[in-house]
Amino acid sequence: MHKLVTAGYTYQNSSFGEVGGKLLFLSNDDVVFRTGLSALMGSVNHKFAIMPKIQADFLFNFERNVDLYHSYYFVAGAEATNKYIAPKVGFSLFGIVDLMGGYGFSLDKSGINGKELKGFNINFTINIPIVALNDLTK
Repeated sequence: MHKLVTAGYTYQNSSFGEVGGKLLFLSNDDVVFRTGLSALMGSVNHKFAIMPKIQADFLFNFERNVDLYHSYYFVAGAEATNKYIAPKVGFSLFGIVDLMGGYGFSLDKSGINGKELKGFNINFTINIPIVALNDLTK
């Protein structure tokens, strides 16, 4: 298990910055499971809003005999907040830089600050292993 600090951008009918943490579980590099918690922060209808987010995804790469072993992964997963749930797919470079997209289904018709969060969903996230942060501070 590895701990990660995350920062990123999420578009779900509004723009949100994202900060949080993830846990990465792996027994081999072919299939990796990640789960995490984060906070989405942004302006919705000209008012500041914060939403909690939980997510889980699987990273897949079965390629063998390459120079940069497992440099990229295909990702499938889902995220949920108190306002929407979104299945998603995408790519991850070294498991550190993620680009994912999906479709958000509204859980609350009143939405956030009067705006319902549904439709196309896109995420760009950087996952930094805590071990790397510890090495940088030494």
